[in-house]
Amino acid sequence: MSKVLLAALLVVSAPAFAQTPSPGAAQPAPATPPAAAGTASGTASPGAAPADVESLRREMETRLEAARKEMRNELRAQLATQSAAEGWQEEWTEEKRKLELFTLDGYFRVRPDLFNKFDLNRETDNQGYALFPRAVASPGERTIAGANMRLRLDPTLNVSEEVRVKMQVDVLDNVVLGSSPEYAFTRNDRYDFGIFSESQVPPTSALNALKDSINVRRAYGEVSTPVGILRFGRMGSQWGLGMLHNDGNCLDCDYGDTVDRIQFVTEPIAGWFITPMLDFNVEGPTSAAKGEYGQPFDLSNSDDSHSYVLAIARRDTEQQAKAKLDSGQAVFNFGLHFTYRAQKYEAVDFYKGTFTGEGGDTSNVGSTIVRRDAQIYVPDIWVKYEKKAFRIEAELAAVLGGIGNRALTAAQGDDPGRNQALTITQFGGVLQGEYRLMENRLKLNIELGYASGDSAYGLGNRPGRKGSATDGSGGTAKGDFDGPQYACQPTGGCTDSVISNFRFNRDHRIDLILWREILGPLTDAIYARPSFSYDIAEGFQIFAAAIYSRTVYAQSSPNGTDPNLGLELNAGVRYQTEDGFTASIQYGILFPLAGLTADVPTPNTLDNAQTVRGVMAIRF
Repeated sequence: MSKVLLAALLVVSAPAFAQTPSPGAAQPAPATPPAAAGTASGTASPGAAPADVESLRREMETRLEAARKEMRNELRAQLATQSAAEGWQEEWTEEKRKLELFTLDGYFRVRPDLFNKFDLNRETDNQGYALFPRAVASPGERTIAGANMRLRLDPTLNVSEEVRVKMQVDVLDNVVLGSSPEYAFTRNDRYDFGIFSESQVPPTSALNALKDSINVRRAYGEVSTPVGILRFGRMGSQWGLGMLHNDGNCLDCDYGDTVDRIQFVTEPIAGWFITPMLDFNVEGPTSAAKGEYGQPFDLSNSDDSHSYVLAIARRDTEQQAKAKLDSGQAVFNFGLHFTYRAQKYEAVDFYKGTFTGEGGDTSNVGSTIVRRDAQIYVPDIWVKYEKKAFRIEAELAAVLGGIGNRALTAAQGDDPGRNQALTITQFGGVLQGEYRLMENRLKLNIELGYASGDSAYGLGNRPGRKGSATDGSGGTAKGDFDGPQYACQPTGGCTDSVISNFRFNRDHRIDLILWREILGPLTDAIYARPSFSYDIAEGFQIFAAAIYSRTVYAQSSPNGTDPNLGLELNAGVRYQTEDGFTASIQYGILFPLAGLTADVPTPNTLDNAQTVRGVMAIRF
């Protein structure tokens, strides 16, 4: 405090120095003898020159300014101490509240498309299933066109810098334009004919649509701690190239894996991430149907299916990877995603029965149970090596395990002809290569993919279909497009007790027609996809690809004897702006090969399928 008083005295004396006359100015008679001034400074003498006086003045002003600064610092320290004593913590909390931000990301898209001859002029299979639905109004109509839309919202509530709540909400999710006219499914008498309808109404589940106009897909909390990030709730699941685990967040995606999960992401060593996860896959009936409890609860733990997941990865952030590539270094990232999942019992009738409310009808829960005794192990390895001129990336996965009881209803649970054990052995992989030329404006790519299959007839994308086998097993026969890929006779044994069909994630897109629209996600197949993209100008890009596909087993093709499915050519142009607008148009043509033809009595001639697809979107 003494320093503060000294500085105050210097400030009070400042006017005397400020009034020191300049050389040549009229000077009043000194109030003290000239010697006094000289002794005060220790540098001036009674005969001091004007220059010495000016030097003295500057020196004293410098000292005065230093004293003022010291005084200000001292006062600030005193005020800070006083503020802390009077409740500084509350002021800090209020300041932190200013950091709370509500951010909104997402996109809005409209996708017009045209499908021409997607049925390939192929008749139905033995069970009456078609490769692609024929037009309802006119069977001879083989070109259909339309458009759909989606508004995806990804809001984040930042409670603080460390605590966040995130959501994903889809509005008018993939609603076909014109599919909810005002006149449809109403009980008023305003309309006799649809031609007079001029307005659309919001889709409402069970009233005029299969789902509501607003769908809350995900909601989860995220907390940053000194040792990692905790996430809990319903969230997306993504790993590697998205071959098996894909969150569906791409602009042209339609599905996406959503999991109820608790996970913790930690980085014990820089660049190394370890993430343990617990997934709640199936819980069975809950108490919600009775409405007697404010908090619904699971009625049994024995029918639950949970996944215990561990992901370990060496991974660079986008900024780190870019810095390495720009400096000529290599980026080498890799990781292992391992899942163990088990289920002792399964409430089969409960989930496959008529929906009677959240949690279902709990009055006869016991009759729905089958002792499943199932477990699977899912290792998924991902590797990426990248330099400025090229990239090589691969993902390999397997699904291994078994099902102790294959019964599909509770009534079959104790039937020796319906409750045999099955083995699960599935493998899949993707290899991508990219070479960059002309300062990354031209990119040459190759993608190879493999999904294991089964020698049974049919692909195995829809195992719930009943096959046309005549031995009573419900298995498939030649001429079936799809069906179960195992065969067990009702008299006891199984001639095929292995499920070998690995299925790619539905949002891992490789083409526009064959797998995306006709056959379903890739399974029991091999494909090769060379492609290129070229940036014509900033924001403008052209691209093209050729996709050759064949089944692993010849019996799996619709033909039943030839594995070659088709050759598809895709090409398009894309325009993007820095403010989030994207527009693209693509053309695709599929040349079906012998594997898609009918073999009875003689192979028929198939038509080429064509499509034109557009996307107009705004990211925000």
